[in-house]
Amino acid sequence: MIEIVLAALTAGATAGLTDTASSAVKDAYRGLLILTRKVLQGNSSHDDDVLEGELVDPQQHQEALTKALTAADAGSNEDLVAAARRLLALTDPEGTKAGKYTVNVRDSKGVQVGDGNTMTLNFGPDA
Repeated sequence: MIEIVLAALTAGATAGLTDTASSAVKDAYRGLLILTRKVLQGNSSHDDDVLEGELVDPQQHQEALTKALTAADAGSNEDLVAAARRLLALTDPEGTKAGKYTVNVRDSKGVQVGDGNTMTLNFGPDA
């Protein structure tokens, strides 16, 4: 679920930079930022100044944000994930309708979620 939060933060930051973003998008993005800050502030290892920089440009700081969100167990925060889904529904209605942000993975190995990823997998003992 962290991937959904990251996608929404990136979409919100991108949309928020335009003058054409609707008030609904801006409000949803602000709400997502508030919830994200609240979740990450519980993780004392994440500096507030660093967090602000990462939230301004989540795409550039994706790795750091992923680590912080993982450490804070943000993917299990239902309010945060719901806020991310709302924002994605506003910024990418076609992708949302097509199920782009619906992830259901059970009993799997080597799963990767997102667009344009690269992965190397090595299963089993070294030969």
